[in-house]
Amino acid sequence: MKHYNLLTMLFCITLLLPGAIYAQTTVKEQPTLSNATLEQCIEYALGNRPGVKQALIDQEIGETDIKSALSGWLPQINGTGTANHNLKQQTQVLTTNGVTSLLTFGAKNNSQLLLQADQKILDAGLIQASKTAKYYREQYKQSTENTKITTIVEVSKAFYDVLTSKEQLNIIAENIARIEKQLKDAGAQYEAGLVDKTDFQRAQISLGNSKADKKRTEELLKYKYAYLRELMGYNANKDFSLSYETNAMEKEIDVDSTQGMTYQNRVEYRLLQTQRELQRINTSYNKLAYMPSLSAFYNYGFNYLNSSIKNLYDNNYPSSVVGLTLNIPIFQGGKRTQEIRKAKLQERRVDYDLENTKNQINSQYEAAMATYKAGRNDLNTNKSNVDLSKQVYNTIKLQYDEGIKTYLDLMTAETDLRTAQINYLNSLYNLLSAKLDVQQALGTITVNP
Repeated sequence: MKHYNLLTMLFCITLLLPGAIYAQTTVKEQPTLSNATLEQCIEYALGNRPGVKQALIDQEIGETDIKSALSGWLPQINGTGTANHNLKQQTQVLTTNGVTSLLTFGAKNNSQLLLQADQKILDAGLIQASKTAKYYREQYKQSTENTKITTIVEVSKAFYDVLTSKEQLNIIAENIARIEKQLKDAGAQYEAGLVDKTDFQRAQISLGNSKADKKRTEELLKYKYAYLRELMGYNANKDFSLSYETNAMEKEIDVDSTQGMTYQNRVEYRLLQTQRELQRINTSYNKLAYMPSLSAFYNYGFNYLNSSIKNLYDNNYPSSVVGLTLNIPIFQGGKRTQEIRKAKLQERRVDYDLENTKNQINSQYEAAMATYKAGRNDLNTNKSNVDLSKQVYNTIKLQYDEGIKTYLDLMTAETDLRTAQINYLNSLYNLLSAKLDVQQALGTITVNP
């Protein structure tokens, strides 16, 4: 009855196991993003970008490495078995009172099954593993955090780039609408004999150039969408659209330029500090290499001896041993001394890395802040130029309609207006990108590692 219950339980487990495995390996379907905001794009990227997933997997791999290294503190149990058939048994010469005789040792057939448990009590490598576990965990978390921060910056810049191109398309569309009206007016004036054919031809040329500009911007926008999808880990076959407002973008340009630099806010600096601690522990480990190692063991053996193979396992002659093993390193040719010296040099090298990273952070911050301040000035200038260009265009348009200004003057005003509008959009995108660089330099972009 017990055997029947056991078989029934194993059969049920066999039936349920594939379903459990399938449930664990089924990939959750990704949601579709429609009219996505920047925050939604970032959230999606942090959960689906392959680079972020790889960083999380690396963190899990690191955790298993730590547990694997610390498992040496637990008892290590092994079983071995041997079976021997002695073709020629060992003999020994024995001399007693001048009489020599030969003694045969052992049996023709013997077999042994041995179970042994070993327990480390004192071991330099395991001591090092215990001390470094905390810092390795911190290092893996910091690496993941660094990947997420990079993802936030890259997705944000790509998001703003898409919005800039979409706004450029709107400007070009407005420009085309104005030129089409001008083309219609020039055609009517030409047919009425008020102007020559030149104005009509110039309007055709300007319209063709604007349409070509629109086509180029549309094609580039497709690539920018594809690049944003790539950064987010978003399926290329799914619908994808963004929600944006130029006014909202303008509200996001401010950054606190008075905030001081704190190196601890930078994950790159904290990563080096963690490496410094790991290197310090490595130096201590090399010093511990002079320390003896101590372990305990216990074994139990099943010994079978018989002259006949078929009766080999009829009788058991068990044996058991418990004891301690002490290993004292005495001389290794100066290897330990050189390893300690090498570890100290590596510590000094990490110190220089920290110093160099401080200088790089300062340079990065100064460059980002200079770019941001210059970009802020460019944005204000271009915004003013847009207002002036609109006023100039409206004035010249009225003068052209009244016959005071030539069509060439109107085209020039039209070109200046479009250039000012596009320059304003580009300066807005550059300023938003510079703001992200400033935040990254200050270390104020934070995520849950």
